Amino acid sequence: MLWGDGSAAAMAAADAAKAAVRTTANFDWTFITLLALVVVGVYVPQIKKKNWNGVFAALALYGVHWLYEIVNAVICHIWGYALWTVSPSSTTFILLIGVCWELSLMFSIAGFTADLLPEDKDKKILGINNRVFFAIGSALGFALFEIFLASTPAFIWVYKWWGFLPVFITTYIPFFLVSYLVYDMPRDKQKKVVGTLWICVAILLIVLIPLGVI
Repeated sequence: MLWGDGSAAAMAAADAAKAAVRTTANFDWTFITLLALVVVGVYVPQIKKKNWNGVFAALALYGVHWLYEIVNAVICHIWGYALWTVSPSSTTFILLIGVCWELSLMFSIAGFTADLLPEDKDKKILGINNRVFFAIGSALGFALFEIFLASTPAFIWVYKWWGFLPVFITTYIPFFLVSYLVYDMPRDKQKKVVGTLWICVAILLIVLIPLGVI
């Protein structure tokens, strides 16, 4: 499934998801287990190893992810449907219309792929800076997997003009490019960039959720 089909079934599934945002009807204990695995199994070992570049790269991608999810929820509020939607039957908890708990935790660690980058940040691969090359490659992998997700009941594309190509170009490439650029920044700049990202996320959530926008 390369594009949304605009079908009545897709719209009905998206409508059901809108009604399920932040309800606890599907809540179960895997919610806690997954959180513990991410924090204790991933972040704690990386912090213990003082892999600060990897940690900041991961937090940068996660911050950009949240900004995109907020924008996606605002689009849903304005035009009736989001660019992407998660179904309530596929998750224990929907955070915003396009992201569930399990998916969000995956994005919280996706930026650690930066640890696979070559040590030489100026090295070129096929004539392309390796940071850009790896960002494109990582984005392509995620976008291809999203094709599979969109073919399942778990993930919904409603708009016919939204699908693999815009996801790849406008969403996943920026995710990984920001993450990999932050990976190479001096520590002070990493703190400023990541801190600014998360302050923006916090302000938007604090303002828009009570207003019923997202």
